[in-house]
Amino acid sequence: MDRDSHSEDTLSTMVLENIKNKLIDAFRASGKSRDDPQEDVSTRERQLSVSRCRQANEELRRAQIDGAITWLRSELLEMRSQDLQLAQTLLGLNTEIQRMRRESFGCLEDTGDDRQ
Repeated sequence: MDRDSHSEDTLSTMVLENIKNKLIDAFRASGKSRDDPQEDVSTRERQLSVSRCRQANEELRRAQIDGAITWLRSELLEMRSQDLQLAQTLLGLNTEIQRMRRESFGCLEDTGDDRQ
């Protein structure tokens, strides 16, 4: 079961990394499409300010994406833990039901033997 759990962790990590990269590329592409080639280039300071602002926004987006991925990963791990607990509970209940059936059929057989 550890091997399956490890492969699920690896697969989940790969899927989340793929989603992260797609989101980063999407934000990067949307930022580039907003650039206006006829932008006023009269002052170098203004360009640097805009560039810094965009860079800060991109870093903020990355941080938000990383935070969301971390949250998703923790939620998935919690769900896996709950699934395992539920599976153990269900197996325990099934074992108990089977035991009770055996006991009840045992009692019926004993009663049937007394009548003969």
